[in-house]
Amino acid sequence: MNGTTMNGKKDQHTSPQSLLTETNTINLKKDQYTSPPSLLTETNTINGKKDQHTSPPSSLTEKLPVIDLSDPNEELITNQLVKASEEWGIFQVVNHGIPAELMQQLQDSGRKFFELPVSEKETVRKPADSTDMEGYFTKDPKNFKAWGDHLLHKISPPSSVNYRYWPKNPSDYREVTEEYTRNVKKLTEKINGYLSKGLGLRREALTEGIGGDTAVYLLRVNYYPPTSDSVLGAPPHTDFCAITLFIPDEVPGFQVFKDDHWIDVEYTKSSVLVLIGDQFMRMSNGRYKNVLHRSVQNKEKTRMSWPIFVEPNHSLVIGPLPELTGDKNPPKFESSTFKEYVHQMVQNLLRAS
Repeated sequence: MNGTTMNGKKDQHTSPQSLLTETNTINLKKDQYTSPPSLLTETNTINGKKDQHTSPPSSLTEKLPVIDLSDPNEELITNQLVKASEEWGIFQVVNHGIPAELMQQLQDSGRKFFELPVSEKETVRKPADSTDMEGYFTKDPKNFKAWGDHLLHKISPPSSVNYRYWPKNPSDYREVTEEYTRNVKKLTEKINGYLSKGLGLRREALTEGIGGDTAVYLLRVNYYPPTSDSVLGAPPHTDFCAITLFIPDEVPGFQVFKDDHWIDVEYTKSSVLVLIGDQFMRMSNGRYKNVLHRSVQNKEKTRMSWPIFVEPNHSLVIGPLPELTGDKNPPKFESSTFKEYVHQMVQNLLRAS
């Protein structure tokens, strides 16, 4: 995939997801709760300003919207998804069609990978002379007070998949991940359909707007070991992509910012967290909110998460959909290719640094 490297040079292989912490990172701000010396390693920082948000170690526990996709009333589902996307930019879906057993298998295979000896995990690290940004990555102790390791690779479309970065151990990793991919793509298109309908558009509008079958899906497995320090596993950010489908484990630490407060996410087992990303915010002309979120390190337990990022093809032009703009509602965002958007965000980072 096309993109930009952290030195600002264009790269034919870099994905913006290579610059992620918890999820692909945009509008990252320094936070009084954590101040790592550098955020330039595998992190996009935009607007490198001190966080004006109140940032206590913990926060409110207002509950995220939980939406039952099995409800026979599709108009009700649509209204609930739209309200959550406008007010929160994040929601949980239950009865979503992905088998709970499959979700557990995905988590089990990820845990088994990170329990392997370092030498085994290194087999899927990118070669030193490669410009790819997939594979196994470890935190840089020189730049971060405490950050997690992660595994990142594309899972769709098939033409983009490079199995060189898929672990062969555990032995069922590929089988489980491919089955999960089939299921998560169906769920993504279902949610996109409801969100499109909520904008008064055809069900296919948002899916087609990010490229249809050419949209890129990336899996990132985050591994945050316990730490005695008060640091963030992922600083405050929104997501570059269009939409993120996210599974955390049972260890608390994922937070979202709403109404001038950080709110602890209470995860419902076997649900899927859905985060609105920057591209759906832009395509909806600001009607849908891109959620600011962060991850807090746990002092006693290892925390893991499994986000799937859905992003446009890099050559695709993204901006407010024409059907949603007019004399009374002019475009609030400039249209650009996704590649140009990523490049500009990284340039903003470099200038801020």
